[in-house]
Amino acid sequence: MNGELATTNLLLGVMAAVSVLEALLLIGVGAGCFMVYRRVMTLVEGLETRQIAPAMVRVNGILDDVKVVTTKVKEETERVDEAIRTTLHRVDDTADRVRSNVRMKTSRVVGFVRGLRVAIESMLHSRDVSEMRT
Repeated sequence: MNGELATTNLLLGVMAAVSVLEALLLIGVGAGCFMVYRRVMTLVEGLETRQIAPAMVRVNGILDDVKVVTTKVKEETERVDEAIRTTLHRVDDTADRVRSNVRMKTSRVVGFVRGLRVAIESMLHSRDVSEMRT
């Protein structure tokens, strides 16, 4: 039984040593990952400072210019719309005036022509009636 305990104790000692080595390896991997993380973050911050920040400044400037241009286009569009509305209103007023003036001037001529037609028809009708009596 004494021999069996020695073997068991030896195996337990080996397992304990392996566990300690695993713990040390895990701590080392954790420290290595942390160092890699710090280097990557330093690289990202440097990249952001050198590349992204100037690009963002340019993009923001372009967006500001686009906003100004959009505002001007909107104002000009409103002005053109108002001018078109005013022009259409004036054209409608002019068309109404022309229509009423033409009607007023042609109504006299139309009345004269109708009266002349009635007079001619009346003369022709009276002539036809007198010819039929004879």
